[in-house]
Amino acid sequence: MASKEVAQQQEDRLNSGSSASGLGAWLWHRAKPYTPPWIVTTGVGVAGASANVMWSESPWAGVGLTLASTALTAATWWAGKATGPQRRLHSAITVAAGSAWLTAAALSGPLTGPLPDLYLMGGATLALSWNIRQVMRSSTPEGSGSDSDKGLLEKVGLARTKLRDVRVEPNRVTVPYELPAGELTNDDVAKAIPRIASALDVPTTAIRVQHDPDSARKGQFVIVPEDMLKEATRWPGPFAPGQSVAVPLRIGVYDDGSDLVLPLLDAIHLLVMGMTGSGKTEGALDLFFELLTRSDVAVWLADAAKAGQDFQPLLPALDWAALDTPSAGAMVAAVQAVIPARTSWLRDHAYRAWEPAAAEQQNDPAHSCATSGACGCPGMPYLVAWFEEAAKLLRELGDDVFTGIAQEARSAGVSLVVSMQRASGYQLSTDTRASLPAAMCFGVRGDDAGFALPEEVLDAGANPAAWGNKRKGYVYLVSAGVDEDLYANPARTFWTGPSGEYEKAAAWVVQQFAGVRPELGPVTAAAAEKVAGELFTNRRARAGAPVAPAPALTEEQQSAQEVARLVDAEDADLDVTADLPPVGATTELPAGDPPSTEEARELLAELVEMLASVGPGTVAVKDMRPYFDQLGRERSWVSREMKRMAQEGRLAATGEEGVYRLIPALAGV
Repeated sequence: MASKEVAQQQEDRLNSGSSASGLGAWLWHRAKPYTPPWIVTTGVGVAGASANVMWSESPWAGVGLTLASTALTAATWWAGKATGPQRRLHSAITVAAGSAWLTAAALSGPLTGPLPDLYLMGGATLALSWNIRQVMRSSTPEGSGSDSDKGLLEKVGLARTKLRDVRVEPNRVTVPYELPAGELTNDDVAKAIPRIASALDVPTTAIRVQHDPDSARKGQFVIVPEDMLKEATRWPGPFAPGQSVAVPLRIGVYDDGSDLVLPLLDAIHLLVMGMTGSGKTEGALDLFFELLTRSDVAVWLADAAKAGQDFQPLLPALDWAALDTPSAGAMVAAVQAVIPARTSWLRDHAYRAWEPAAAEQQNDPAHSCATSGACGCPGMPYLVAWFEEAAKLLRELGDDVFTGIAQEARSAGVSLVVSMQRASGYQLSTDTRASLPAAMCFGVRGDDAGFALPEEVLDAGANPAAWGNKRKGYVYLVSAGVDEDLYANPARTFWTGPSGEYEKAAAWVVQQFAGVRPELGPVTAAAAEKVAGELFTNRRARAGAPVAPAPALTEEQQSAQEVARLVDAEDADLDVTADLPPVGATTELPAGDPPSTEEARELLAELVEMLASVGPGTVAVKDMRPYFDQLGRERSWVSREMKRMAQEGRLAATGEEGVYRLIPALAGV
């Protein structure tokens, strides 16, 4: 670009103001740009002769001219600081030689001694040197190429860095670099990104660095000068309708126009983080639109903070929507409970981990729980447990409530999605955060990006704090299965449209793919019902969604579920054929009448609250053993009452049998 501008300036000079004609006109036309040095040389000669007439007899004139020559040379050297070193030196030599000859001519006369020869030879030499420089500049502009690159790199603190072959693409420039050995590292490059952006007059998010994994001093700059994400892209429709969840989910576009896709089975668990107004909800809707059009995944959503306000049109397509704190707590317990049930099923059917074949009816003898031949068991779909605005749930249930799920669910075909505004250590435990390997980071405040993005991604130029809530939908995606070079590339999730359009799109997804979405499966359903009770079985009624028809069960499955309902959870491991333990010779009867049912319930509630407050926040049926006499009831009654309290939302079931977590906001009777 610079060479074209210089060539155009040269042509403008050649074409400007000449009235001559013929050969003389052409010669003058071509010679005109090179006349300024000769005109200056002639002017110096005339000035020397004139100065001699005025000051040949004045000694003070000699002093003044000498000082003036020195000052003029120094000023030229100072003024050339911003130019290239060659131009600076050339200019200073020219001014020094010209002013020295002018001083000598003024004092001794222009025709004295060697002055005429010096004028003719020296003046012509200097004029020709500037002509040669001008010819070279017209073909290769000074200051371009390596000289200007070196100047820029020196300014930003990367002196002596070598730039390799530059690759230019539409709105994208890739510049490989090699830092000086032993002087700089890739960490210095990361620190220089803001200064590079300032020098190029582009936003910091336009500069990315891709480090060479095999070198600490090599990599490449990727410069995207124009923000191609300013205009939101409307949701184009499902990416792989009717296909497996193993196919990546398309949720937006990168700034180079390529698809932003999330390979869920590689990501496993996902943290979605962004401040209010950053477009986090739009990103969630894009993911839901993809999940609800796939054939082998069931979705659970917990949103106790906003009661599913943003997801209302999609609720009929969700298997379970927990929109209050008791239901959300029950969902946490259900997810904890279904993990061992699902892993046992996968083990019995010879799956090392969940795969799409596990969601289909098991007609393959290689994946059979029968001693011989195919077992024909119903399939087990993938499960996504999404906890929206999870900070509220973490405050209620503890910051480590998701830790066990995140650490154990990988091979069970369960993905945990935790969405929140700020995943700080005060809200989300360090162990839980370490167990969420994938992250979508929308705009955040200050240094909050460090809670979601790895340090190396931030060093490579990722800067979601530059967006805040001013760039809605802008996001960085970090996940296994995604090219690492894309981690620091900004992307933008699809826009589901203005009010009214989103509802239409959601209704279309709900209705059009109702026959595609799978049932939850008997294994997962039975495990969830066992710990969540009516909060699970009545989940659609509680969420205000139409009740879906129950999946068809075999006689054996129906019989097993009936038995499970009748057997108390605390007695499930007892052997009914075993002999009773011997009874002592005497049995002391409790004194006085036992409390009434209402009195016993009130006392139990007080005991539960007391035990939970002095312990880790949980209470088990076995913890009540010392108080059975005081309650005037047996263990089975206490177990039933605590289960009833969990169904009423006063306790939250955990993944451990007979253990409940106190919900502070709803504690008490």
